[in-house]
Amino acid sequence: MSQEPVGQEGRLQQVSGTARADSLKLPYPLLSDFPNLQVIRSYGVLDPTQVMARRAFFLVDQQGIVRGKWLVENKEVFPSEELLKTAQVMAQKR
Repeated sequence: MSQEPVGQEGRLQQVSGTARADSLKLPYPLLSDFPNLQVIRSYGVLDPTQVMARRAFFLVDQQGIVRGKWLVENKEVFPSEELLKTAQVMAQKR
């Protein structure tokens, strides 16, 4: 598969995406959407009660088309099987 994970977050305080990714030991880049939260709004995951993103996962193809969207409710652990299966199907179609 040639998918590349990228994390995105919008927070109330300014945090460097690199510093945050390093602190979490993430093996992929983390993009900041602070302070305008434009990406979060565009993807429809803004939680207006907390002015931050709801937990969500998106699979975006190389043309920038969203091929899968999963919302995580109630801060539960996200089951990755469906996301992985979708990513594998995307890779086979290339």
